[in-house]
Amino acid sequence: MSWRQALAVRNLTRGNTKRIPLMNVNSFGEFFFVRHYKNIFYQSMAAFDFFNILFLKSRKGEKNKEAIAMPKKLETVTGEALMNMDLPPIRMIVHNLLPQGLHILAGAPKVGKSWLTLLLALKVVSGEPFWGQPTEKGSVLYLCLEDSLARIKSRMLDLTDIAPANIHFATVAETINGGVVDQIKEFIAEVPDLTMIVIDTLQCIRNVSGDTNAYANDYRDIKRLKHITDSKNIAILLVHHVRKQNDSDPFNMISGTTGLTGAVDGSYVLVKESRSSCSAKLFVTGRDIEDMEYMLEFDKDSPVWNVVSCGSGEEFYLHNDKILAAVIAYIKSEQTFAGTATELAEKIKIGISPNVLAKKIHQNETSLKEIGIIVETPRTGLSRMLRLTYVPLNDDDDDNDSKIESNSVPDLPSQPSLLS
Repeated sequence: MSWRQALAVRNLTRGNTKRIPLMNVNSFGEFFFVRHYKNIFYQSMAAFDFFNILFLKSRKGEKNKEAIAMPKKLETVTGEALMNMDLPPIRMIVHNLLPQGLHILAGAPKVGKSWLTLLLALKVVSGEPFWGQPTEKGSVLYLCLEDSLARIKSRMLDLTDIAPANIHFATVAETINGGVVDQIKEFIAEVPDLTMIVIDTLQCIRNVSGDTNAYANDYRDIKRLKHITDSKNIAILLVHHVRKQNDSDPFNMISGTTGLTGAVDGSYVLVKESRSSCSAKLFVTGRDIEDMEYMLEFDKDSPVWNVVSCGSGEEFYLHNDKILAAVIAYIKSEQTFAGTATELAEKIKIGISPNVLAKKIHQNETSLKEIGIIVETPRTGLSRMLRLTYVPLNDDDDDNDSKIESNSVPDLPSQPSLLS
C-alpha cells in the first residue's frame, strides 16, 4: 500500500475532510474520499459482500441440483429370489386380531375404548388369551395421555389383582414433530422385549399445523409412526375418535381424512347401539387379518368387553371362516394332503382361488397346529408344495369330526387366480 493510500484510510477513519487523491487502487482510477462519502463507501463494501454471498450460494445450489439429479439406484428383487427367501411370518400379537404394524382403534368419546385397550395390554403382558385367541407375551408401553395415574390405577384394580412389572405407563409425551418418535425409539432400546404400544389418544401427540393439505398432513404423521412398527416388528395401537355423522361404512366414520386409514395397517371401529347400551359392535379390517365383525357385551361388574358372537379355536373358524372350516373338515377326513394349492382347492370344492387359499393357510399355521393340523411348505423345482397332516391331540377330536363334516359349506363365488 502506498503512502497516499495509507493516508487516505487514516483520514477516512479519523473523519478528516481534506481530500486526498488516491492513485492506482485496484485499477479503478483516482478516487477522493471525504467524510461525506464514508457511508457510501461502507454500503458499497456491504453490497459487494452481499452479492459475493449470493454467488457462492448459487454455486452451492447448482451443486445440490447436480446431486439431486442423480438419485439412488433402485434396489430390486426378482420374483424367483423372493419366493426362495426364508422370511419370518407376520408377527401376531393377538392371533387373528392384532398383527404387527400400526393400527387405529376409533370410537365415540366415553364408549369404552380405554377399558378395551387396557384389558388387551394386561393380557399381552401376561401372555393370556384375549377373547379366546392366543397372545404373544411381551412388554407394553401405554401412553395414557388423557388420564391420570390415579385413574389408571383404579382401572387396573378393577381388572386384575396382579401388578405386572412389564407394563409401562406415561401420562405425558411429546408431539410427533416435538420428539415422541425419538422417545419411543429410546424406550424400545431400553426394553428389547417390547411387543405393543398403546397411544391414547392420537390427537394428543399430533401437531397444530397450518398446512392446508389435510390429507398430506395426516399421511405424513402416520408414516412417521409406521416407520417404527416396520423397523421394530411391533404393534402400535392408536386410540382415536369418530365423527358424529353416521355412515353405512363404519370405517368412514373415523375422524380425519383417508390419509389416516390409508396409511395404517389395520382399523378397528367400536360402535355402541346407544349411549346407555352395554352392547356394541367392533368392526375390524386390515392388511394381514380378515375383515370381521364382533358382537360385544360390556360387563359392568368385571368391567370387561366380552365377545358374544364368536367362539375360540376350531369353533371360531367354523362360525367365521368357511374356507378354513372346509380345509379342517377335509384334512381331518383324509388325515393328510400333499400337493399344490390348486389341487387342494379342487379337493375342498368351495370355489376359492389357489393363491387366496395358500395365503389363508399360511396366515393361520399357528391356529391350525393348535387343533392338530401341521402345515409344511416344501419346495420342489419351480413350484411350492403344501403338506397338511392331521395329528389328533386327544380323543375328543374324534367326536368333533362328525360335527365338522356335518356342517354344510355353501359355495362361494369363484375368484380369479393372481397368477392368471
